[in-house]
Amino acid sequence: MPAPTSPAALYRHSLRLLLDKDIPAWVALWAEDGLMEFPFAPEGWPRRLEGKEAVAAYMRHYPDHIDLRDFPDLWIHQTTDPQTIVAEMRGTGRLVKNDAPFDMAYVAVVTVRDGRIASYRDYWNPLAVQEPGADFAASSR
Repeated sequence: MPAPTSPAALYRHSLRLLLDKDIPAWVALWAEDGLMEFPFAPEGWPRRLEGKEAVAAYMRHYPDHIDLRDFPDLWIHQTTDPQTIVAEMRGTGRLVKNDAPFDMAYVAVVTVRDGRIASYRDYWNPLAVQEPGADFAASSR
Protein backbone atom coordinates (compact mmCIF):
# COMPACT_ATOMS: atom_id res chain seq x y z
CA MET A 1 0.00 0.00 0.00
CA PRO A 2 1.55 3.33 -1.03
CA ALA A 3 2.11 6.08 1.51
CA PRO A 4 -0.32 9.02 1.52
CA THR A 5 0.85 11.99 -0.52
CA SER A 6 -0.86 15.01 1.07
CA PRO A 7 1.52 16.63 3.56
CA ALA A 8 -0.81 16.20 6.56
CA ALA A 9 -1.69 12.58 5.75
CA LEU A 10 1.95 11.71 5.05
CA TYR A 11 2.99 13.26 8.34
CA ARG A 12 0.35 11.35 10.31
CA HIS A 13 1.50 8.16 8.56
CA SER A 14 5.12 8.93 9.50
CA LEU A 15 4.15 9.25 13.17
CA ARG A 16 2.41 5.87 13.04
CA LEU A 17 5.61 4.34 11.64
CA LEU A 18 7.64 5.87 14.48
CA LEU A 19 5.22 4.40 17.03
CA ASP A 20 5.55 1.03 15.26
CA LYS A 21 9.35 1.46 15.45
CA ASP A 22 9.54 0.85 11.72
CA ILE A 23 12.47 3.14 11.00
CA PRO A 24 13.19 1.71 7.51
CA ALA A 25 9.59 2.45 6.44
CA TRP A 26 9.82 5.91 8.03
CA VAL A 27 13.04 6.63 6.11
CA ALA A 28 11.38 5.38 2.90
CA LEU A 29 9.02 8.37 3.13
CA TRP A 30 11.95 10.70 2.45
CA ALA A 31 13.11 12.17 -0.85
CA GLU A 32 16.64 11.09 -1.80
CA ASP A 33 17.84 14.68 -1.32
CA GLY A 34 15.69 15.34 1.77
CA LEU A 35 16.99 17.78 4.33
CA MET A 36 16.45 17.45 8.10
CA GLU A 37 17.40 20.39 10.30
CA PHE A 38 17.53 20.87 14.07
CA PRO A 39 17.75 24.63 14.73
CA PHE A 40 17.93 24.16 18.52
CA ALA A 41 20.33 21.21 18.59
CA PRO A 42 22.76 21.43 21.50
CA GLU A 43 26.52 21.44 21.08
CA GLY A 44 27.75 18.13 19.68
CA TRP A 45 24.43 17.16 18.10
CA PRO A 46 23.87 17.38 14.35
CA ARG A 47 22.14 20.53 13.14
CA ARG A 48 21.69 19.47 9.52
CA LEU A 49 21.31 16.11 7.80
CA GLU A 50 21.55 16.17 4.03
CA GLY A 51 20.04 13.29 2.09
CA LYS A 52 17.99 10.22 2.88
CA GLU A 53 21.05 8.17 3.87
CA ALA A 54 22.10 10.73 6.48
CA VAL A 55 18.57 10.74 7.92
CA ALA A 56 18.61 6.91 7.98
CA ALA A 57 21.95 6.83 9.82
CA TYR A 58 20.72 9.37 12.37
CA MET A 59 17.46 7.50 13.09
CA ARG A 60 18.80 3.93 12.88
CA HIS A 61 19.19 3.44 16.65
CA TYR A 62 16.30 5.63 17.81
CA PRO A 63 14.09 2.71 19.02
CA ASP A 64 17.01 1.27 21.00
CA HIS A 65 17.04 4.42 23.13
CA ILE A 66 13.52 5.86 23.09
CA ASP A 67 10.42 3.68 23.31
CA LEU A 68 7.99 6.13 21.76
CA ARG A 69 4.44 5.12 22.67
CA ASP A 70 2.05 7.94 21.77
CA PHE A 71 1.53 11.36 20.30
CA PRO A 72 -1.29 12.44 22.62
CA ASP A 73 -1.34 16.01 21.34
CA LEU A 74 -1.09 16.70 17.62
CA TRP A 75 -2.09 19.79 15.70
CA ILE A 76 -1.30 20.16 12.02
CA HIS A 77 -1.51 23.64 10.53
CA GLN A 78 -1.75 24.36 6.83
CA THR A 79 0.46 27.14 5.45
CA THR A 80 0.18 29.36 2.40
CA ASP A 81 2.34 26.79 0.61
CA PRO A 82 0.09 23.74 0.05
CA GLN A 83 3.11 21.41 0.30
CA THR A 84 4.24 22.74 3.69
CA ILE A 85 2.67 22.08 7.09
CA VAL A 86 3.52 23.07 10.62
CA ALA A 87 2.96 20.32 13.18
CA GLU A 88 2.79 20.89 16.91
CA MET A 89 2.93 17.69 18.92
CA ARG A 90 3.94 15.93 22.06
CA GLY A 91 5.66 12.55 22.01
CA THR A 92 5.51 10.32 25.06
CA GLY A 93 7.08 7.02 26.02
CA ARG A 94 10.02 5.65 28.00
CA LEU A 95 13.79 5.87 27.83
CA VAL A 96 14.98 2.33 27.19
CA LYS A 97 18.23 2.59 29.17
CA ASN A 98 16.64 3.44 32.51
CA ASP A 99 12.87 3.13 31.95
CA ALA A 100 12.43 6.82 32.79
CA PRO A 101 9.47 8.67 31.29
CA PHE A 102 9.97 10.44 27.96
CA ASP A 103 7.76 13.46 27.27
CA MET A 104 8.84 15.89 24.56
CA ALA A 105 7.07 18.78 22.86
CA TYR A 106 7.96 19.41 19.23
CA VAL A 107 7.19 21.88 16.48
CA ALA A 108 8.07 20.68 12.98
CA VAL A 109 7.94 22.50 9.66
CA VAL A 110 7.61 19.86 6.96
CA THR A 111 7.62 20.25 3.19
CA VAL A 112 6.53 17.41 0.90
CA ARG A 113 7.59 17.14 -2.74
CA ASP A 114 6.25 14.44 -5.06
CA GLY A 115 4.77 12.53 -2.11
CA ARG A 116 8.07 12.41 -0.16
CA ILE A 117 9.45 14.44 2.73
CA ALA A 118 11.76 17.01 1.18
CA SER A 119 12.43 19.19 4.20
CA TYR A 120 11.87 18.70 7.92
CA ARG A 121 12.86 21.38 10.44
CA ASP A 122 12.53 19.86 13.91
CA TYR A 123 12.26 22.35 16.78
CA TRP A 124 12.70 20.21 19.91
CA ASN A 125 13.82 20.98 23.43
CA PRO A 126 17.59 20.46 23.69
CA LEU A 127 17.39 20.23 27.49
CA ALA A 128 15.67 16.84 27.14
CA VAL A 129 18.85 15.14 25.87
CA GLN A 130 20.52 15.83 29.19
CA GLU A 131 18.45 12.98 30.65
CA PRO A 132 20.43 9.71 30.93
CA GLY A 133 19.41 7.40 28.08
CA ALA A 134 18.12 10.13 25.77
CA ASP A 135 21.32 10.45 23.71
CA PHE A 136 20.17 8.21 20.83
CA ALA A 137 22.30 10.03 18.25
CA ALA A 138 25.62 9.53 20.07
CA SER A 139 26.75 6.82 17.68
CA SER A 140 26.38 9.10 14.68
CA ARG A 141 28.16 12.14 16.08
